[in-house]
Amino acid sequence: MPDAHGFAYTVHGTQVTITHHGRSAVVLRGDRAAEFLARVEREDPQELMARLTGNYKRGNERTARNHPRNRGRRGR
Repeated sequence: MPDAHGFAYTVHGTQVTITHHGRSAVVLRGDRAAEFLARVEREDPQELMARLTGNYKRGNERTARNHPRNRGRRGR
């Protein structure tokens, strides 16, 4: 996975809000918020937040699909 960056989180009581470049990406509540707060101490916070928000696609999927080496692979 490419380097994740630009993520931040804030805690509001039992709720955790994860933002990406200042925009709200996901809100965790209850058990998921507690699990996140425990994991963020042990793991890389940026990578963890990228995984939780599903920030894997980078916008180049259409370009890659149209690349000459990938032509003929439609439908896979």
